[in-house]
Amino acid sequence: MDFVSIRIITGDVARLAGFYEKATGTPAAWSTEDFAEIRTGTATLAIASTRTVPLFAPGSSRPADNHSVIVEFLVDDVDRVYGNLTGFVSDFVNEPTTMPWGNRSLLFRDPDGNLVNFFTPVTAAAAARSAR
Repeated sequence: MDFVSIRIITGDVARLAGFYEKATGTPAAWSTEDFAEIRTGTATLAIASTRTVPLFAPGSSRPADNHSVIVEFLVDDVDRVYGNLTGFVSDFVNEPTTMPWGNRSLLFRDPDGNLVNFFTPVTAAAAARSAR
């Protein structure tokens, strides 16, 4: 089994896909107006409209209501990325901070309020865990 993606349900796919395109520098791949993907070398962030929810199970997901998941991206230099996002991201939860497990992390919210973590391993142990 391989973990391949996480999907965010949103009321505005174009807005959220545009946000992630700009934040990651990765263009979205669009399947329909209701579904886009930000594809990286290791995983995919799928962004789907609320109109897709009934295809799975009506009422099973609500947009902009996440309080437990953090979407994480490994970046080469989190401090540089922070500088690039300043003025674009409106809701930083914290500035780049070195965590006890060896990652330097930048936490912010996307336009739907989902938590996003851009991080860079800064210790040998953290780098070994994040090796691609």
